[in-house]
Amino acid sequence: MAEKEIMKGYNILAEEYYQSRKDKKGTSYFYNQLLEMPTTLKLLGNIRGKKVLDLGCGPGIYAKVLSEKGASVKGIDISEKSIEIAKKEAPHAEFIIGDAEKLPYKNFEFDIVLSPLMLGHLKSWNKVLSEIYRVLKKGGLFIFSYHNPVTEKNIKHNWFFKRFRELNGYFEEERIIKIWEKENKNFEMIHYHKTYSTIIKLLVAHRFEIIDYEDCKPLLESKESYPKDYKKTINYPTFCVWKVKKK
Repeated sequence: MAEKEIMKGYNILAEEYYQSRKDKKGTSYFYNQLLEMPTTLKLLGNIRGKKVLDLGCGPGIYAKVLSEKGASVKGIDISEKSIEIAKKEAPHAEFIIGDAEKLPYKNFEFDIVLSPLMLGHLKSWNKVLSEIYRVLKKGGLFIFSYHNPVTEKNIKHNWFFKRFRELNGYFEEERIIKIWEKENKNFEMIHYHKTYSTIIKLLVAHRFEIIDYEDCKPLLESKESYPKDYKKTINYPTFCVWKVKKK
């Protein structure tokens, strides 16, 4: 059920999200292009000549960047509309509609699997981590971004003229529903909270070695164009990026 709702949401929002990124406007541009993406690309490092799987590829924005950096890229996403856009955005990459828990790729096919902000939509990571491990070459890298587990459980409060945040319910690994809007219509987007402890234990259980981690900071250039978002995210890291290696 959750997967269908997520697919429906991304099909509805795909064009609007893509256009926001291309026009360099709105919150999608800030939170993805100026906050999450720079840190993820930093941890990816030099990818020239590498075979990369863009898992949860969306409209192909990452795939285009990876291709331009010299990687051979394949992308997969559950959203038909996103894949339609991706094929135009990154014509040198290969895209298919598919399920992250049943990857249609060979064993040991990729040097790198990249998954930006996708794992949070899955209640269980066991199947997807097993599949990622299977398609990676020995010593291959898995880089993924995720909502910062602590920040995600911060609740805003107002007290007279002051605003503050309280960490609440961190250990409750629950489903979080966020309301997205388009053309005065609301629909639910599902995300699952996990603690740092759970994430680390899952990675270790699936035979990954953690080799790097970084919280996402906004680019300095966004301070003037997005002052409120910059101030918020420079103090409370919204996203984090993990870099792990297949043993």
